[in-house]
Amino acid sequence: MTCTEEYKEHIEYTFQAFCKVVIRNAAITAARTRSRKYKREISLEYLTDEKHYPLGTAGKDFRAPEPDEEYIIQICGDTLILNNGLLVEALSRLPVWKQEMVYLSYFRRIPQREIGRRYGRSRSAAGYHIRKAIRQLHKEMEGMTHEE
Repeated sequence: MTCTEEYKEHIEYTFQAFCKVVIRNAAITAARTRSRKYKREISLEYLTDEKHYPLGTAGKDFRAPEPDEEYIIQICGDTLILNNGLLVEALSRLPVWKQEMVYLSYFRRIPQREIGRRYGRSRSAAGYHIRKAIRQLHKEMEGMTHEE
């Protein structure tokens, strides 16, 4: 079957028409998406003027943290300087091997399989002990802040 010039032009015009339709539909979709997003947004001016929400940093969540004392602890032969007294206190309640596991995992970024090998455990057991220690630290620190 031979392609005539007219057939080639027909294919070209058909393809161009298809491309125009695709581009037009994409533009309409983008405009609708932008319109939906604009309807959901609330301007900062509206919040401050109409709703009378003061923009301030007086709340306890916006205050700059007061500088804590520096606490020096030794884990795995490394000296750590921590600024959070609650963390140091909660860490001191953990067994030494759990302190070391948490330190190696979160501060030294050693994989759990390597940590497991050091302590004669499997990778999953090391991960379990690390997660359990982190949960315990979190609970103790939460408890200490609520007591104040």
